[in-house]
Amino acid sequence: MIMVNRIFDLYDELEKQRIMLSFKGDLSPDLISAILNLVEQKLVVTEPEHRIRKRVFNVVMECLQNLYHHNRSGTITKPEPTALDERQGVVMIAHDSSGYSVLTGNYMAKAEVSELKERLDQVNGCAPDQLRDLYKSRLGDGTFTRSGGGGLGIIDIARKSGRKLEYGFVPMDNDNTFFSLNVNVTT
Repeated sequence: MIMVNRIFDLYDELEKQRIMLSFKGDLSPDLISAILNLVEQKLVVTEPEHRIRKRVFNVVMECLQNLYHHNRSGTITKPEPTALDERQGVVMIAHDSSGYSVLTGNYMAKAEVSELKERLDQVNGCAPDQLRDLYKSRLGDGTFTRSGGGGLGIIDIARKSGRKLEYGFVPMDNDNTFFSLNVNVTT
């Protein structure tokens, strides 16, 4: 439990990292809408350029939808699991002079890591015009991912950010991995 005298330390660390929004928990459609409204309000204050606000907002929306649709439910295998060990997603948005970072994390099945890594590497290997073609191709091929989507989210995030996607996988136990994604949107 965070001690009262550690609250300032937490606040100070969030300020140093330039975190303008942080959320950890289970997402619902209503909560996603509320977070998106908050992000929109904050962007109006922090970002004068409409085009940049729109790109950041779209990246945040896609990232939240990915967290909602792809977060693995259940608990981590620990000697003494608690209710706080529920697999919850995390999203943070940071802002500094170079732009915005949208950071997300969620649990996923270890067996799905290689497929996701392959898709991320494919997207990162594409130039902007290739991303557009990949998006159109995926949109028109009629195939669906395990979660029922068309697999367009990662492509769209890369298109909107204009940058390579930074990612990592942290093994948690024999069956589970924590997936982290950092999307940078430069101003």
